[in-house]
Amino acid sequence: MNIYELSVGLIGGTGEEGRGLALRWALAGAQVSIGSRTIEKAKAAADELNELLAARGDATIQQIGSGENKDVIARSKFVLLTVPFAHAASTLEAHREDFLEGSILIDITVPVLFEQGRVRYMELPEGSASEHLKARLPETIPLVAAFKTEPAHLLAEIDESLDCDSFVASDSKEAKAAVIEAIGFIKGLRAVDAGTLYSARTLERMTVLAIGINRRQKIKTARYRIVGL
Repeated sequence: MNIYELSVGLIGGTGEEGRGLALRWALAGAQVSIGSRTIEKAKAAADELNELLAARGDATIQQIGSGENKDVIARSKFVLLTVPFAHAASTLEAHREDFLEGSILIDITVPVLFEQGRVRYMELPEGSASEHLKARLPETIPLVAAFKTEPAHLLAEIDESLDCDSFVASDSKEAKAAVIEAIGFIKGLRAVDAGTLYSARTLERMTVLAIGINRRQKIKTARYRIVGL
């Protein structure tokens, strides 16, 4: 895969995690677009990120594009669903006909609840957020679970090293391999094959564990790396 041909669209990419991934892929040379329900919000986010990129003085970095969600989906090979989980299913259902043939949906959502100062995982009938969302996609669009355990705060701090693993799970071996290759362009992040989409049940709960560690230790950057691999 040629990094300069890599097209990434972030749906709901105006949040901290979406913005961080947009910046890191843009720094690598990918074609990145931020989507939102309104073009004004998407453009404002892209303009802010492009200012950060311009300040680095590297003429090879491509500018981050913007557009309404449907337009960003229609021009992206890799579509990241970066909206809060509460809005994920409705967002997919609104745009299920907008995907390019051969595109891949990357689900980063985690169904987390905060109750009385405690974090807990929201149980779903399908077993995980990724399996819940896969059931709402056209059969022709593969879903890959990724970026579930990386801290959003750290992703947005582009001068800080990620130095962690990104666990990738999918029932499509081809889509999973493509996402693993795309993640490989992000500096400091190592993609690890986590198996089928069933593994998303574990990965999402690992996120809840990391959030709990962050809160108890008063940090924001708890993350995972497989030792011995």
